[in-house]
Amino acid sequence: MSTDTTSAVTTHVLDAARGLPAAGIAVRLEAADGSDWTHLAEARTNDDGRVKQLGPQRLEAGDYRLTFATGAYFEQLGTESFYPQVQITFRIGDPEQHYHVPLLLSPFAYSTYRGS
Repeated sequence: MSTDTTSAVTTHVLDAARGLPAAGIAVRLEAADGSDWTHLAEARTNDDGRVKQLGPQRLEAGDYRLTFATGAYFEQLGTESFYPQVQITFRIGDPEQHYHVPLLLSPFAYSTYRGS
């Protein structure tokens, strides 16, 4: 995949406690496969907390999951945290659309929404 294209799913992680992008967080994308999950891609957030290249440019309709290694991120900062990882399961209804899944993060809470 060339670097000038965007994958079907992207994400952006903001460290709400620090007021900064959360750089270096490992992110894994998986697809629901019956009662199992199939690994599709993985990446790390860049210096701006973004992952623009995460899997293919198009995904079929279905359920998907992003897993963020939040515990390792806070450990690197020397910050105690509650969630070793955050998993966000979401549904792709229209394979022609782009799906942006932001994560707002702090050591003891997180929030997400469908972005644009």
